[in-house]
Amino acid sequence: MYVRHAPVPEYTTDDVKLFPLLGALAATTAALNTIEVNRQEFVDSKTGDRFMLLGVDYQPGGQDAYGTGVGDPLSNPKACLRDAALMQDMGVNTIRCYNVDPTLNHDACVSIFNTVGIYMVVDVNSPLAGQSIDRSDPSSSYNSDYLTHIFSVVEAFKNYPNVLGFFAGNEIINDVATAQDNPQYIRAVTRDLKNYIKNHAGRTIPVGYSAADVRDVLVDTWAYLQCQIGSGEDVSRSDFFGLNSYSWCGDASNFQISGYDVLAATFANTTIPVFLSEYGCNDPQPRYFDEVPALYGPRMTTLSGGLIYEWSQEPSDYGLITINSNGSAQLLDDFNTLRDKYDTLDINLIRRENSTATSLQPPQCDSDLISTDGFSTTFDIPQPPDGSDDLINNGIRNPPSGSIVPVKATAVQLPVYQTNGAQLKNLQIRHGATAANFPGAVDGFATASGTEAAPSGTGAATSKSTGAAAAPTAVVYGNAFAAVALGAVAFAL
Repeated sequence: MYVRHAPVPEYTTDDVKLFPLLGALAATTAALNTIEVNRQEFVDSKTGDRFMLLGVDYQPGGQDAYGTGVGDPLSNPKACLRDAALMQDMGVNTIRCYNVDPTLNHDACVSIFNTVGIYMVVDVNSPLAGQSIDRSDPSSSYNSDYLTHIFSVVEAFKNYPNVLGFFAGNEIINDVATAQDNPQYIRAVTRDLKNYIKNHAGRTIPVGYSAADVRDVLVDTWAYLQCQIGSGEDVSRSDFFGLNSYSWCGDASNFQISGYDVLAATFANTTIPVFLSEYGCNDPQPRYFDEVPALYGPRMTTLSGGLIYEWSQEPSDYGLITINSNGSAQLLDDFNTLRDKYDTLDINLIRRENSTATSLQPPQCDSDLISTDGFSTTFDIPQPPDGSDDLINNGIRNPPSGSIVPVKATAVQLPVYQTNGAQLKNLQIRHGATAANFPGAVDGFATASGTEAAPSGTGAATSKSTGAAAAPTAVVYGNAFAAVALGAVAFAL
């Protein structure tokens, strides 16, 4: 998806006061079970339960905020605490973060999401020059400086157990013209990332790709990235495949009109997990999210869930909440609609392993796999650029380092308002997650006695459906049921 957004205003935070440490940090802090890839599925590394992404794209401020000092969504603990509390109530178990600055400290934010059972898929690229593959000239942008950047992101996040995986690229192929040279470079970057992780991380962290839903090249992109080169270990092969799809639009759509039936059939025999890395069409409005029960229903069990686009309201009008300049937030109608849809999900179905899906073997890479004229049929993957062997074997210089730290402050300090302007009171995260969050894992975050009207002058946003805040009334939240994860703003790499 191609979107540019205005920067989000800077918040005042105090990491030290908000998140005091307890001495031996990681040793005294509960950590989520890591997620692994088992052929077609993600699985909990300890329980063996299937893991499906119930997520949201998380990038407050959008890509234009990156590089301004306020564009990294995982470096503002107060905002992370606010959003994690709301996501925990919904049932979100995953967020996607598109633009992260490896030079910043992410310990507090990542630890908050770890505490509430939320995993992260992190894009290693950024919108700044030299920090992504140029789809119009991939060979010139594939160099040791670029690899240093993406390896820095790996270093910054490799020690967090709730990092589900890394995206090596986002929509680098978006038409037939860009499908001629770019597939080889996507596999080259994937190979380099996986080799770096193997040499410098304490565990295997999956690496995948997020594709544009351009049907002329979609199936070939997936086929090219999931096939096996040779008979040994093929580290250029993607570990998972994300799809940015907005094909289910409005309440007049259905399983067939949206093409979800085609997606289910296309990926029926995938040998890597496939999920919607962005979804949630907003034209026409309002959004009904009728695709949610379908995506997590029995006809779509081949896919591994998805990530709603997006958490915060930006000019493109996909947000679930509005974030104001003072750090307060207001729920939008889409938040409540989506939450209600999550209430209907069959969590047992979502967690059930498919023995057939985990026994499939990848096809050997061959030109016969490609059906579109003009799409690359060569599997001669570019060699790493000059200087990269030293980086991959010995690591980057002065690498950043992150670790899970204790989260003692659980009460949200930033005001949050319902769609009608009533303030949610006593909003806080719940401790104790050792496995993924899920719909119904916690009780609702507000009761009739726990809300109050938003005071004038707070900057509380209005409901997008009415254009004005309704008269404040008590709001009752029932049990939380839902799943959506990751959050952010997409950008073309």
